[in-house]
Amino acid sequence: MNAPPFPSRLEIIVIGASAGGIEALGELLPALPADLRAAVAVVLHIAPSQRSMFTDLFAGRCALSVLEVEDKQSIEAGSVYFAPPDYHLLVEGDRTWSLTQDEPVNFSRPSIDVLFETAAEVYGSGLLGIILSGYGNDGSAGMLAIRRAGGVTWAQDPATAPATPMPSSAIDAGAVDAVLALAEMAAALRGIDIVADGYSADET
Repeated sequence: MNAPPFPSRLEIIVIGASAGGIEALGELLPALPADLRAAVAVVLHIAPSQRSMFTDLFAGRCALSVLEVEDKQSIEAGSVYFAPPDYHLLVEGDRTWSLTQDEPVNFSRPSIDVLFETAAEVYGSGLLGIILSGYGNDGSAGMLAIRRAGGVTWAQDPATAPATPMPSSAIDAGAVDAVLALAEMAAALRGIDIVADGYSADET
């Protein structure tokens, strides 16, 4: 198949997931190449009282550094950042992370929409947004914000998702540029080639 659409100059990938998301991320994050010149940020719905285990779970499987975000931390290419439990994750205009305990959005804290919408404001056309398996509709508004800002959006094919509502909601909202199975997403991410004058991807 031909490679799915990408930003012309990729600066950051933002990923939102809920139920079924750990399994999906287990396929996507290890596909990211070690020389990726973009940052990656992940919001995965998790109970506020649950200890975050994402760095332990993914660090040994990824070529990139895997970190839990700290407030006011600089956003660096070549790292995967996870939102900590019970905090919204925001992108600030100076390209640092911000953590807040504002009210839940779409019954969630962290909220996918909060990350996606603030990332769209800062990164615009340099942004790739990905929505994965999950219940509810968190992420749909954020995916629309990314598209309106000139970024690119992918959704997991609901037929391959353990929980279909989140990707289906984004698709129904007209917020998605490409609907892909996880294997297709992983192949595209594995083929990322960031060069000095922009992005190119091999056909897969």
